[in-house]
Amino acid sequence: MLLDCLAVRACPAVVCQVGRLSGPLWTESFGRLTYDSLAPEATVATIFDLASLTKVISTSSVAMAMVQDGRLSLDTPVSQVLEGWRGFDQEHDRESVTVRHLLEHSSGLPAHVPLWERLVGRNAFLNALAAVPLERPPGGRAVYSDVGFLLLGFVLEHVAGRPLDVLWNDVWSDTCGGRASLPDLVYSPGPELRERIAPTELVASRRGAGRVLQGAVHDENAAALGGVAPHAGLFGTAGAVGLFASAVLRSFTETPSTEARPMATQAVMRQFAQRSVVPGSSRALGWDTMLPTSSCGARLSASAIGHTGFTGTSLWVDWERDLYVVLLTNRVHPTRDNERFLPFRARFHDAVMEDLGI
Repeated sequence: MLLDCLAVRACPAVVCQVGRLSGPLWTESFGRLTYDSLAPEATVATIFDLASLTKVISTSSVAMAMVQDGRLSLDTPVSQVLEGWRGFDQEHDRESVTVRHLLEHSSGLPAHVPLWERLVGRNAFLNALAAVPLERPPGGRAVYSDVGFLLLGFVLEHVAGRPLDVLWNDVWSDTCGGRASLPDLVYSPGPELRERIAPTELVASRRGAGRVLQGAVHDENAAALGGVAPHAGLFGTAGAVGLFASAVLRSFTETPSTEARPMATQAVMRQFAQRSVVPGSSRALGWDTMLPTSSCGARLSASAIGHTGFTGTSLWVDWERDLYVVLLTNRVHPTRDNERFLPFRARFHDAVMEDLGI
């Protein structure tokens, strides 16, 4: 099925991994890094721009750690942390927006604002976010919002007093048992990794226009923040994402291991995986949850959690069945207008479940 994906040029490169808490069951790579017949072949060591998988791998994990150790509450008002986030916005009360609202995409903030077109740097972004008007009352409806996660990142950084990439590195290092060489899940990958990174888009509308992005984050707002952002910016291999997924599975069961520790206690992990009470929402805290019409297909457990990334990435964790599925591609190469890959996501997950006899 993935060969069919390549045949219709839905993406040039695919690497997938299916595994359980105990480790991978299957890891395989397909295609080349670009459509050039002489381009390097994709391998299990290929690194992808994970795009919005950053939201669950990095940002939500940092939030879980801070909730677990008591530095942050899900009901902490944003205005209590960020002084600029106060007062009424038209008929909507900004001061009622909480950390929970940001994680479950119910803050009332818009889906996307192209701040990168006029701003560069963290202070400029923070000041601009404080002035973005709410489109609906907080908690009333879920609308997937990069803007909300941008704000969440500033909240986490202000509470901890350290930048997001440092917070993530601490969480990931602790999860991996403090090993000196961490599996590849990094912001701003260095030039020594460039040849292993799957290229994304040929950009024409931002600084550096006219070049194919390889190792530079695809998302424009994340790029304007220097590559470290709460909604996008993380790069990684399928194996590293799989190791993260096994740690998530371990959190649901609190099973000890010498390879990877839990991401959180069972109580906190299950709290973050619980679908919100926002009417009509499939969102949990950071994570999305299973719907038969979603990218995970129709055969995962109703309690499964996951997320997708704009560049053509996805991660789904079916904790009741002790199963995770990682699917990484660079479907935006050479242009984001290529949407042929999207229907293959559900087909792939259904095929995996069928192969496993589930």
